[in-house]
Amino acid sequence: MTDLAQVVGNLLHRKGLTAGTVESATGGLIAHLITNVSGSSCYYQGSVIAYSNEIKMRVVGVKETTLNQHGAVSAQVAEEMAEGGRKVLDVDICIADTGIAGPAGATPDKTVGLFYLGLSHRGSTFNRKHIFTGDRTENKRLAAEAALSWLKEYLLGLK
Repeated sequence: MTDLAQVVGNLLHRKGLTAGTVESATGGLIAHLITNVSGSSCYYQGSVIAYSNEIKMRVVGVKETTLNQHGAVSAQVAEEMAEGGRKVLDVDICIADTGIAGPAGATPDKTVGLFYLGLSHRGSTFNRKHIFTGDRTENKRLAAEAALSWLKEYLLGLK
């Protein structure tokens, strides 16, 4: 994944964009991968690890009504985390994750391995759903890789 983080970093630098992350289930792994690249301070501003709902609301700006209606692991919360992170971190682009890494935490309608990613850039915010089937460590790694892959894909599509 170091190569993927390097590619993302090169794209951010080349396009003159700054990035940040808001992480829940990955617990800072995305930020760790990005900052393992030498020179990442040129484009990476920082991260918020919003593990609890209180931090999601108080620091990042996720609405309590969104959490109550959709739950912390939802497309809507992932989008609000990314959008709020973009504002709080004052970055051009922000990627966020929320999920159930396992082995506990599943509900009847949300299985272990369910992750939602959010991406916010220039007032547009998107989400992607993933279901991973590994153990806790593998699910976190796969989610971080999916976030970096999506960021790379998004950046390659920018004019």
